[in-house]
Amino acid sequence: MTASAASMHPPTDLPPPRRIAVFRALQLGDMLCAVPALRALRRAHPQAQIALIGLPWAADWVQRVPYVDRWFAFPGWPGLPEQRPDLAQLPAFITRMQGCEFDLALQLHGAGSIVNPLVALFGARATAGFHRDGEYCPDPSRFIEWPRSGHEIERCLALTDALGAPCVGLDLEFPVLPSDHVAVAQRWPHLDGAAFVCVHPGAQLPSRRWPVGRFAQVVATLARAGLRVVLTGTAQERGLAEALVAQLPPTARAAVLDLSGQTSLWHLGALLARARLLVCNDTGVSHVAAALRTPSVVISCGADTARWSPLDPRLHTVLAHAVACRPCAHRACPTGHECALGVAPAAVIDAAFAHLARAGCRPTEPAPVLAAVS
Repeated sequence: MTASAASMHPPTDLPPPRRIAVFRALQLGDMLCAVPALRALRRAHPQAQIALIGLPWAADWVQRVPYVDRWFAFPGWPGLPEQRPDLAQLPAFITRMQGCEFDLALQLHGAGSIVNPLVALFGARATAGFHRDGEYCPDPSRFIEWPRSGHEIERCLALTDALGAPCVGLDLEFPVLPSDHVAVAQRWPHLDGAAFVCVHPGAQLPSRRWPVGRFAQVVATLARAGLRVVLTGTAQERGLAEALVAQLPPTARAAVLDLSGQTSLWHLGALLARARLLVCNDTGVSHVAAALRTPSVVISCGADTARWSPLDPRLHTVLAHAVACRPCAHRACPTGHECALGVAPAAVIDAAFAHLARAGCRPTEPAPVLAAVS
């Protein structure tokens, strides 16, 4: 049986928790969507030490998030796709979690079908989280049924609400420091004072990527309008950026700065904070832009737009083509990638110039480049 938020027992039947563990071993966008829940948890328990159990990339992120005091590297778990599990490390990891003697462990990872048994092994005095009806539930009085609809921010907040930690706003946060801006200005001084647009052609899954040739059409049009274009992405996405540049006419290449694989997470934030616009797939960088209130055009290929789109439609335009197989469960599309091909370059270009105009940036607006690339 699943506890509702009204019937759930907050940890008030126990002493105030001194040590809280939050399990959310996910990627950047997923973590940013959990910030409002972490903020509510901190407000409710200001004296507690809050630890995040997460993926290796989050070690640096935790250093700047004011709602988390400690980070534990998660070695992976069978059935979770985010990283290959290091089975040899699992016994020591579980022993370490048990040795922390957590007063409260929160399964904030998701529906819990795979990870609820793992979080139960942490041995916390109380365990709370999500589960699906009929599946394993470590504590029926402190687990609620995984919401079947709603934005990811709201889904995470459903648990903290039920635990008696009132919401402190839905805003995301991405703490870029003055030193990050200084570092970016020193490394790329030619961007200082320039009107530029960030374009991020990558995404973790191929099924979530709009065709790179269509990104090239957008970049070429922005360049013809007199804008600098900064390409961003991870080192693993350098090939996407190179393929994009290769499809540009020579006149447009001069306006493009390819920084894929050259920025830290925080330098990326500093760039986005100064950009006039971000054009990207539905991936983690879109949530960074939402946190920094940088306008964006997001091409959503396969994703659940109601769950993952930025909340402010005035700042963020999400373009998605409706198909019966959305949301996609595949790493690579097994058909013709209809959800991606259904979003035309002209729609992205129109949305980009509309945002630029609202922001007071009025470049020359040539006719869209619609070369025969897909």
